Amino acid sequence: MKSANSYKKRLLPLEIILLIVGLVFIAPFYFLLVNSVKSFGEILQNAASFPSIFQWENYSKAWQMMDFPRAFWNSLTITVIANILLALISGMAAYRMVRRNTRFNKTLFMVYVAAMVVPFQSIMIPLIKVVNWFGLSNSMLGLLICYLGMGTSLCIFLFHGFVKSIPLEIEEAAVVDGCTPYGVFFKIVLPLMKPMAVTIIILNALWIWNDYLLPSLILQDEDLHTIPLATFGFFGQYTNKWDLALPALAMGIAPIVIFYLALQKYIVEGVAAGSVKG
Repeated sequence: MKSANSYKKRLLPLEIILLIVGLVFIAPFYFLLVNSVKSFGEILQNAASFPSIFQWENYSKAWQMMDFPRAFWNSLTITVIANILLALISGMAAYRMVRRNTRFNKTLFMVYVAAMVVPFQSIMIPLIKVVNWFGLSNSMLGLLICYLGMGTSLCIFLFHGFVKSIPLEIEEAAVVDGCTPYGVFFKIVLPLMKPMAVTIIILNALWIWNDYLLPSLILQDEDLHTIPLATFGFFGQYTNKWDLALPALAMGIAPIVIFYLALQKYIVEGVAAGSVKG
């Protein structure tokens, strides 16, 4: 009993520190939600105070001005398609590299790992030139191809470690039973890769949904604008419409926050399983 009490006393300072850190990270959400229902003048007077009058019409105005249904559909389409392709292509590539451990596959894997440390800013201008050269600018197809190229490295790296934890005997038994190579992957390996696949989908969804830089470089047509691009319309050179921008931000992050909270348990499970065999 004494050891349990002493253990709790040792953990108490750490718990207090973590609680303070948690409050610091939650504070921006408080400012976002509280100020999204204030008038513009009240936001400028005191951004930290509770609203004296709730301006719920801010949400309806922001909804109409940014054409939220269209922007939401564009973001959803790009995020879903890019996630499905990234998970499927990267999973197949990582599986092939692990099970066919040739010198070429080892070198290719190291190239993908090295590509992870290349900052986007260093390849931004050449990338846009290539996109324009292929006639893919101002199109969702061009944006999807860019996301596939930029996201494949991390996905293959995570899948590569996870595939090593899958017993080879299961695949050999399936081959003996007459399963084809594609059948082994889609019927045996792919279901076992679910924890890592969900982890990769969550991480990529957070990245793609909130990304502003790459869509701003490729998508010029307003009909193709995603939520971050549509939200940026409330910020001008001389004035910022905070009373409309904050509701737009709140509506924009709500779907991805709900998605993350619903599937966050798979992140720890997938990363832990992928580190079983380095």
